[in-house]
This record gives sequence, C-alpha cells and structure tokens, in this order.
Amino acid sequence: MEYDLSLGMLKLFNTLLVFFLALSLDAKSVMDFNFIQKGKENNNTLLIIGGIQGDEPGGFMAASLLCSHYEITKGSLWIVPNLNFLSIIERSRGPYGDMNRKFAKLSKQDPEFDTIQRIKNYIKDERVKLIVNLHDGSGYYRHKYIDKNHSPYKWGQCSIIDQSEIATRKYGNLEEISHAVVAHVNENLLKKEDKYHLHNTRTKEGDREMEKSLTYFAINQGKAAFGNEASKNLATHKRVYYHLLALEKYMDIMGIEYKRKFSMSSQGVYGAINNDIYISLYDKKITLPLSKVRNSLKYFPIQKDGIVDFQGSNPLVAIIKKGNTYVVHYGNRRLSYLKADYIEYERGTPTVKVEVDGELKDYNFGDIVDVQTEFVIKNDKKFRVNVIGFTNRSKIETDIPIEKGQMLKRYSVDTKGKIYRVEYYSKKKFAGMLLVHFKS
Repeated sequence: MEYDLSLGMLKLFNTLLVFFLALSLDAKSVMDFNFIQKGKENNNTLLIIGGIQGDEPGGFMAASLLCSHYEITKGSLWIVPNLNFLSIIERSRGPYGDMNRKFAKLSKQDPEFDTIQRIKNYIKDERVKLIVNLHDGSGYYRHKYIDKNHSPYKWGQCSIIDQSEIATRKYGNLEEISHAVVAHVNENLLKKEDKYHLHNTRTKEGDREMEKSLTYFAINQGKAAFGNEASKNLATHKRVYYHLLALEKYMDIMGIEYKRKFSMSSQGVYGAINNDIYISLYDKKITLPLSKVRNSLKYFPIQKDGIVDFQGSNPLVAIIKKGNTYVVHYGNRRLSYLKADYIEYERGTPTVKVEVDGELKDYNFGDIVDVQTEFVIKNDKKFRVNVIGFTNRSKIETDIPIEKGQMLKRYSVDTKGKIYRVEYYSKKKFAGMLLVHFKS
C-alpha cells in the first residue's frame, strides 16, 4: 500500500504555521520541516533532502515535485523538501547561519538544534541506505581552472562525494555510483556548458568546513551520501531539471520505480513548477488557484479568530500572517496578499446549484466552475450570494444569466481576468465560495 505520512499531519502543520508566524515573524520563529514518505516501507529507503539553504530554489523545488508529481510504484522514498523552511520564506542562506555547517558540534542553545536532531534521526534510521542532499552552487565546477566561472572553486553542475567509498553492505562504492549519475545527466544536457562532473571533496583529509556538513555526518553513520549541485547560473526550472535527472538515476540504482506526471524536458519541468498550484482553506470551503493569482485580493473572508486552516497542493505552499494581511508563499516566492475581511464561518458543506451554459449542476463549496458563455447562480433561500465584480444595477445576483463581459476585470482572482469569486453567506456568517472560470 502506498502511504504518505505527511499528508495526515500537513493540515495541522499549516494551521500551526500561521499561528506561530502570526506571533512574530520578526522574531524568526523556527518553522518545522515536512517529512513525506512515498512507496512501500522497506530497508532500502532513499532519503532526499532539499532546502537546507533557502537561497537555493532548484534543490527545494525539485524535492517538492517528487512529493506532488511522482508516484512511487516500487520501493521506498523519504523526502524532506523544506529542511530550513524559514530560510526559504526569507530568501536567505540561513537566518541563524549556514545550517549545512551544524552537523558536527552544535550548542543546545542554537535555535535550529531541534531541527538538526530531527533530521539526524531520519539519516540514522536503519531503513535509510542512501541520502542525497540537493544544492544550487555558483558557476560550473571543473577539475582544472578555465576561467573565473569554470573552475575547481565553483560548485555548480556536479555530483559531490566526501570520499571514494565507505565500508557498508549497500552502496558503499560512492565514486562508482556518482560516475553513473554524472553519465546519466550528461546524456540529457540542455546545452554543452551544463556538463556535470564528479567532485570528490576528500573531506576526511582535512576539509574542516565539509566535516560539519550533512553528508559527512551521514558518511560517519555508515550511510551512502551524496550532494547534488545545479548551477545558479541557470534559470530555476533548468536547475530542477538537472536535479530530477540525477534523482531518477539514484532511484534506478536502488530499484525504486516511479511514474511522473510531466515530461522530463525543460518545458515540462517549467509547467510542473508553475501550473496547477493551489491552496484550499477551511476544509475546502475556499480553493485558490495560484498559477496566475493577483498580487492582492481584497476583502478576503478570514475566520474571525484570525487563524487560517489551509492545505496546499505542494509542501512549499504556505500562508503567513502580517497584521491584517495574509501572505501566500510558494517556496521563496510571495504570490499574493490576502487583505482580511474577518467574519464568522458557517459550519457544514452543502451543495449549491448553478446553471452552466444551459445545464443545471450541483457544486460543493471550493469547486471551480468552468464556463464557456454564461452561468446562473440559482436562488437558495438559505444563502445570500455575492458575485464579486458583477456589474448589475438592480443588485439581483441570482436566477439571472451572467456573462464575462458583465464582470469587472479588476475584481478577478487571476491576472488574466478569467476567474471570479462567488461568495455565499448564511445570515451574517460566511458559508463558502465558488470560483467561476471563463474558459473562452
């Protein structure tokens, strides 16, 4: 049976995320990371870690796509897409210093002590046999100096090992595995300059900084561990492309089988990152597509106590409260500002009737209603309806046909003026929302 332990806890995590950040984002509250298990539990688990540094979006975006766009049909995959979630939100390397230098000695007073202990426990778990830590590095790593952007001092476009091999039953041949990953990536380059190389840091020979890293900690626990670096010179979706190429090779080596929901191409990865992203609020009473969402949505119904219960299509989706504004984040992108209209929520999730292009249909709150020409919100005595942006002097908004030309574009949810809010109220309480999407 396929399982995903994070999905059961994600809703609670999201609610607590808003609550703690509402207390004080300026105090840099430590945000816990998601831990997602896919496939069937076994003793041959691959652990993938993204987001140890928040200014490296290729790594955490790649890890998040494994969560949302891959089905594991054979084997066991564990994913931490947002290890240093606060640094991702803040677009920083790390508000408390470089987290990837905290795996040797660390004071219990360090704000990230608990986070480090938790990820160490996953690394040490006997089921985990191989670990990949995802990074974006500057320039292009080359064994010999070519120029300032292509040299041994750059980290982009390479597979990293701390040493050639370790004494362990499985996957101890680190250099051989790394060569296989490099070869696979190089068979699928977008351009010649992107060529991957193996980078052996030879950490135990005296690299004091690398001795503090996550992969070297894993090596000392007897675990095969690799770093994968994509170049910061590349657009984010191209970095993600190379990370995923490498990760798929690691899965192949471990016998982990998968189905992917997009084509492995630059365009396919770009679409997977940027399309079909959404967030649902309050048990799906509201669904908000985020791909083309407006920068600001006014009078957005927020529960009177100010707490937002939400669930994202991707573990990098988050809502952070700042005063009376709720900021929707997707990784290190700020997508929209929700200007709160505080109101008490009605319980229950009844169906409502809408006539769409001449056909009467039942919808649940949170649904998106696709319309070609016109829609009619059928009158329901239980509710008062507000079609946001509808220009009708009579103020009647039910049992009349509404076309796109009657909607004011500035009130649309999206920047293209195709999606509009239909809000339902029960007396003075908010009952739920539909979105009407004009397809033409």
